Amino acid sequence: MSDSLEDLENSSQSHEVSLSENNDSTPPQEGSEVTRPQPTDVVRLHSLPQMYRTWFLDYASYVILERAVPHIEDGLKPVQRRILYAMQLFENGHLHKVAKIVGQTMAFHPHGDASINDALVQLGQKGFLIDTQGNWGNTLTGDEAAAGRYIEAKLSSLALEVLFDSKLTEWKRTYDGTADEPVALPVRFPLLLAQGAEGIAVGLSSRIYPHNPKELLEAAIAYLRGESFELYPDFPTGGLLDVDKYNDGHRGGALKCRAKIEKIDDRVLSITELPFGKTTTSLIESILKANEKGKIKIKHIDDMTAATADIRIQLPAGVSTDKTIDGLYAFTDCEVGLSPNACVIKEGTPVFLGVSDLLKYSADRTKELLVAQLNYRLGEVQDALVTASLERIFIENRIYKDKPFEEAACEADALDHVRKRIEAMEDLVFVRPITEADLKRLLEIKMARILRFNIEKHEERIAQLMRDARTIEKHLAHSTQYTIDYYTRLLKEFGAGWTRKTTIARFGTIEATKVIEATEKLYFDREGGFAGTGLKNAEFVAECSLLDEMIVIFRNGTYRISKIEEKKFIGRGEVLYINRFRRNDNRTIYNIIYRQGKRGPWLIKRCSITGISRDKDYNLISDEEGSRITYFSANPNGEAETVRIALKPQPRMRVLTFEKSFSEVPIRGRGAKGNLVTRAEVQRITLKQRGASTLGGRKIWFDRDVMRINYNGQGEFIGEFEAEDRLLVFAKDGSVYTTDFGESNHFPGGTTRVEKFDANKVWSVVYFDKEQDYYYLKRCQIEDSKKPILLQGEGNDLVAYSDVPYARFALIFGGRDEDRPSEEIEAVDFIGVKSIRAKGKRLTTREVAKIEELPPLREPEPTSDTSLESDEYDFSMSQEEEMEEEGLKQTSLFDHELE
Repeated sequence: MSDSLEDLENSSQSHEVSLSENNDSTPPQEGSEVTRPQPTDVVRLHSLPQMYRTWFLDYASYVILERAVPHIEDGLKPVQRRILYAMQLFENGHLHKVAKIVGQTMAFHPHGDASINDALVQLGQKGFLIDTQGNWGNTLTGDEAAAGRYIEAKLSSLALEVLFDSKLTEWKRTYDGTADEPVALPVRFPLLLAQGAEGIAVGLSSRIYPHNPKELLEAAIAYLRGESFELYPDFPTGGLLDVDKYNDGHRGGALKCRAKIEKIDDRVLSITELPFGKTTTSLIESILKANEKGKIKIKHIDDMTAATADIRIQLPAGVSTDKTIDGLYAFTDCEVGLSPNACVIKEGTPVFLGVSDLLKYSADRTKELLVAQLNYRLGEVQDALVTASLERIFIENRIYKDKPFEEAACEADALDHVRKRIEAMEDLVFVRPITEADLKRLLEIKMARILRFNIEKHEERIAQLMRDARTIEKHLAHSTQYTIDYYTRLLKEFGAGWTRKTTIARFGTIEATKVIEATEKLYFDREGGFAGTGLKNAEFVAECSLLDEMIVIFRNGTYRISKIEEKKFIGRGEVLYINRFRRNDNRTIYNIIYRQGKRGPWLIKRCSITGISRDKDYNLISDEEGSRITYFSANPNGEAETVRIALKPQPRMRVLTFEKSFSEVPIRGRGAKGNLVTRAEVQRITLKQRGASTLGGRKIWFDRDVMRINYNGQGEFIGEFEAEDRLLVFAKDGSVYTTDFGESNHFPGGTTRVEKFDANKVWSVVYFDKEQDYYYLKRCQIEDSKKPILLQGEGNDLVAYSDVPYARFALIFGGRDEDRPSEEIEAVDFIGVKSIRAKGKRLTTREVAKIEELPPLREPEPTSDTSLESDEYDFSMSQEEEMEEEGLKQTSLFDHELE
């Protein structure tokens, strides 16, 4: 990039020289003959390529270097730098009208008040460098700031601390040559990464996302210590951020940012944090558009945003909140993709770097600036030491009373006398050589000061200056540690308000076809051969959406997959099956019996159709002419039914009917030929019995990173689920509920456990009852309901829960009972199994500091089936033995009752 710019600049410069040589602008002298340019010269001077190369390159270079792309030295664009410098010129701790600041900045910025006002408002909204007062707009809603005559601003404490130092600033003349302005501010803070920057130049753009200032300073300290660090963006609007492909902010990296959506109840969702770059207004518009297109279903939406974002979404009855959340991420601006492009101006050239490179450059530059500050402060201390030492020598030795000094004819003679007197004194050592300026300052001492000269105070001042010099020299010798201490001081002074707002997370991929609301209905007109969502009086097929596809299977064994439309012709006649099609669905199994050709055998097969090109005919059976499907069923979970096949009677035929179970047929690819059923003529095939799935249970995993379940092996394996099985979910707040194992389920952030629900499992639960101010233990079985009550009473805290049969807990006492030894309790011996609504049994009346679960001391005995067949062993008793056994039983019962 830089090479091409330099080449173009060189070519434009050489081009300008040729223009000046061939188009002399010197006015003709009187009486001289004016030579008119030839037509060829006119064409050459005004040709389009010539103008493009000369003027457009100048314009592009100016926009890149002076307007759109930030400079790496201070992280500011020119307009931002000029605003801050103008504010520093009249900084007095008081607020100033924005209109006044804009007017002051116009002395340095040649592009009018509108661009200055917009840049100032953006700086104020970021909240780092400018303290504001008045209506500065709302970044959450997108509301604009009030006019500059109504709002006020001043530099923040952070800006005054890290931005300015005139002795470290390089200066240049302003655009009109009437004043000086900074080339770059001596910023001692990673400002570029803290504020972020975005700009579009000519053929070039820059996009650097804001980062958390506290994390930036901690990363800078780690870098100076030689430690590793990681940096990820932190947006002022919060949200969730997937940084798996961030690539350190280099070009080609990618981010996914989501709004934070919370469930208020079964019918209301609330968006409390926004994706970067979105406002509540733009977000609501995208939600309404998705609702109008039928991709999601909402009843009403309200913007209740004030200091924090709050978009309330009310859902119609029967609409899943989980599915709606997925739909919001898939079809609205609740999820956005971000592409970092860290382009900055470095040494007058645009370069592309990563955020780590930018932070390292900032830390190194801060160290250089702090060292420069120390050096000039050391110089000031040394100047003060030399001045104080010369002053004492001048006064104590009464050089001002010397006759050559008093009678000196000029200043030079007086200074020459003073120099000779000082050089004549032995054992005098100065921190630096004496200059002419040092001697001139002696001539400025007033007699009143000489008369009030105090040796003790002077020695104290000299000692303090020596201590200051040694401290500065120590800092210079340990400049890295000095920079670390400087960053640490900034953290202590300003870091309290720099909490991270954006949550780092990892998102699963949401398939639009799985989460789109089925707001349409698919119909089929058999007589006309049309299928679609606009045929209201035709045969209803399935609920669907406009993103779905349909599969059509014909009697001759061909099938076709097409996008669902309002009305589509699929063919008249022998349509065997039509339905909504799900790609990559390998659990929907098609059971088929067909005849191969007109006089061939009958074959049976089972297969799935997972994916295929649209609007193209494929064969599901043999392509031999006359082949036809005689029995067909579509099974969503791989069910295998049993059919009865009746044959046409023939001479000497013994078997006229027989049964065939599809469970005996393996599932093969859709192109498989199938197995032989019979070669005889089939009269009729009827369903005898529906069967169960032959695919087995579905294996489920729980991925804690995204708090979702999946079927592809990510996360913790939960188990194999049949159709009737349920999930059991525990949350940190003590709530527990059961749900199905659909992929669209969302689990809240406080979810602690997800497992296969077992209604017979006994749980031992320890909780703190706030009303009674005691800890309780209960043992219960959890019911299969939407939200069974595990903890009785409002605000109770769940302490521990266990499904171990012989669960044990240790009570560790505190407070006044701190010296008491801990107590161990086995739940089985402490309390029996009660209802889930039971309160349980109080553990202790003493003050408890902590309760811990202990490993069990025993395991349940394995159950064994000891029953034996009666025909192998005879356990019959004689009448006397029976009476004796009965008597023993009665005696045992009687004794128990007496006790």
